[in-house]
Amino acid sequence: MDQTIPILLVPGLASSARIYAPVVPALWRFGPVMIANHIRDDSMADIAARVLSEAPPRFALAGHSMGGYIALEIMRQAPERVVKLALINTQARPDTPEATTRRRGLMERARRGELRAIREESFPELVHPSRRDDADILKLVHAQDEDVGVEGYLRQQTAIIARVDSRPTLATITCPTLVLTGDADNTIPNAFSKEMAEGIAGARLAILERCGHLPQAEQPEATARALTEWLGTEVVSGARTA
Repeated sequence: MDQTIPILLVPGLASSARIYAPVVPALWRFGPVMIANHIRDDSMADIAARVLSEAPPRFALAGHSMGGYIALEIMRQAPERVVKLALINTQARPDTPEATTRRRGLMERARRGELRAIREESFPELVHPSRRDDADILKLVHAQDEDVGVEGYLRQQTAIIARVDSRPTLATITCPTLVLTGDADNTIPNAFSKEMAEGIAGARLAILERCGHLPQAEQPEATARALTEWLGTEVVSGARTA
């Protein structure tokens, strides 16, 4: 491969570098891979600014779930630095009042030491029905809980609650964009992925079969294939080639 490009991966809520481990080997041949640390600030603007301060000058950017919210904020702050964009099981919409109320309740439980229980309870909705008894993926979820910790989780939820509506700025995105989701994502319905793909000119929509909200763990080969195809898209002057 004649040219490589740094690849910046952003995890989701209560998620760490571990979520990308199944796909990093496939991405690594395209360029150096960096996993963003997104647990240190409590607003999307500050998280994005810190990620940018630690990122290479130009890079391919992929964000999963909350990481997608951060990626969209990065696109507002420094679109000229993003060569390619992948939005994985995420959405452009802001929090609803109902979602915010639920988040605040989860935050109170986390403060009482119930983060592990919260994640245990949510696991059946995170994955495809066929994966609800998958002990390995559940172990991954709990390991990430420990990576992020209660304070990191609280900061993340605070940032998610206050995030802005990214739908008005989707039309400003011009780099090659992949929108990836699972056919059974009960956390962020794939209708919202379709909405993003329609709002970004030329975006490619990929819906993985038998997959919930954690495609890297549930369908690692299909996820890696979609991401490597995205990384293989040629770019001329910041735009797609025909």
